[in-house]
Amino acid sequence: MENENKKSFLGSLGLSEKELQELANISQHKIIQKGNYFISEGQIPRKMAFVIKGLFRYVYTHENGNEFTKNIIAENNFVSSYSAMICNTPSYFAVEAMENSEILEIDYADWLDIKEKNPFWNAFLVQILEKAFYIKEKRERELLLLDAEKRYEIFTAEFLNIENRVSQQIIASYLGIQPESFSRLKRKIRT
Repeated sequence: MENENKKSFLGSLGLSEKELQELANISQHKIIQKGNYFISEGQIPRKMAFVIKGLFRYVYTHENGNEFTKNIIAENNFVSSYSAMICNTPSYFAVEAMENSEILEIDYADWLDIKEKNPFWNAFLVQILEKAFYIKEKRERELLLLDAEKRYEIFTAEFLNIENRVSQQIIASYLGIQPESFSRLKRKIRT
């Protein structure tokens, strides 16, 4: 993929032409098929990506096979296991494509290089991390203090039309309930 095409995809980030070019220069266009992993649980991640098209989830898998969806990431957002990447440790969760997806992959070493050369990227990173922290803190509050019905209401407001793109099992996992409970919840809401 040419840099001009990459830059058009990255346009939603609101970067200057110089920064768009820098990010395009270090990114690689990749396709990830539905069900494949961008990062596997236990892998030491060395990359992050900007989602052009598709949908990802951060998923923990318990030793008994039960899955817990930590987050859902849609287009125009970054995916990574950032804390594992910066600490050079295995990721506790996987980053799974829930649809055939298109990304711009960024090698962590290249990212560190442009951050060192241009202080803009440190401020940009702070913005991304602040957004991620806000989402994490909000999600924790919802899981701890709100009932499943309220969590589902928030989910449908935040992820418009996503129910057509994600299985009911994954939505239940995101809400922190069993699929059977989710089916009952949906029936209750419809009546």
